[in-house]
Amino acid sequence: MSDILPNITASLLQQPDTKRLTGAAVTQPPPRILLLYGSNREKSYSRLLTLEAERLLRHFGADTRVFHPSGLPLPDDAPATHPKVIELRELVEWSEGQVWCSPERHGAMTGVFKSQIDWIPLNSGAARPSQGKTLALLQVCGGSQSFNTVNQMRI
Repeated sequence: MSDILPNITASLLQQPDTKRLTGAAVTQPPPRILLLYGSNREKSYSRLLTLEAERLLRHFGADTRVFHPSGLPLPDDAPATHPKVIELRELVEWSEGQVWCSPERHGAMTGVFKSQIDWIPLNSGAARPSQGKTLALLQVCGGSQSFNTVNQMRI
């Protein structure tokens, strides 16, 4: 574990044991978690925090995918058949839960992050692609103590 999570003391971070929780063998597949972040900068703290969250989720047995937003067009600036749009939508459909992380820019989530949300369709058949899925929200802040971005993402 020291290679994957070098800042963690292994004896203090135990993986959940489903046999102890349920009393019987459980053969469920691991939860599928999609992680989104809101910056295209080379040194992006939202990307770094997202990758750290992915390491922890993998440690606890989740199957994870990170969507890298570089190259995603602005909404209404490209057709829904654009490869990055298709990739994002397929990952949203694949996931059972999501982690969203955006820096705060001018008191709000970034345009990069908002574009990702805007490309997720509001419905797919009779259901929303996000319906029934767990969502975790993370915010990277450059020094202020505001939660504007998290408040905005929880729409």
